[in-house]
Amino acid sequence: MSDKDDRLEAGREIVRAKEAHGVSWAELAKALDRSLVWTTSALLGQQPLDAEQAGTVGALLDLDEETVEALTFPPVRGDAALDPTEPVTYRLQEALQVYGSSLHELIREEFGDGIMSAIDFTLDFERVEDPKGDRVKLTFNGKFLPYKVW
Repeated sequence: MSDKDDRLEAGREIVRAKEAHGVSWAELAKALDRSLVWTTSALLGQQPLDAEQAGTVGALLDLDEETVEALTFPPVRGDAALDPTEPVTYRLQEALQVYGSSLHELIREEFGDGIMSAIDFTLDFERVEDPKGDRVKLTFNGKFLPYKVW
């Protein structure tokens, strides 16, 4: 099995263990002293964890040594870590398909020719109460990176 497979399997083990132990993502984020979204991403395999962080999670969730070690492997990002059939993922992709070109044009008009970084980036998640049904608020905050001309 590759490091990639081990890293993603460790993420699946985290989900099973957090449910079995009744631990929330917010509690894990607090234990790591990191944001909720980053912590969740890291524990699912898409952000780096050092040995101390992996050990903290391992102790909190009573993980075996092999799973704790796998948490320190390089992160897996992109298609390999994505389930495009999962409804939330599918709907986010749909939103980007509908609004992606508009966002591109608005960013270009406001900042110039470039992109929003997903490296120098934060993502905040919030529940917003609404009389018609609670809403999900996502705030993408990425550094603008102009395209280089040479």
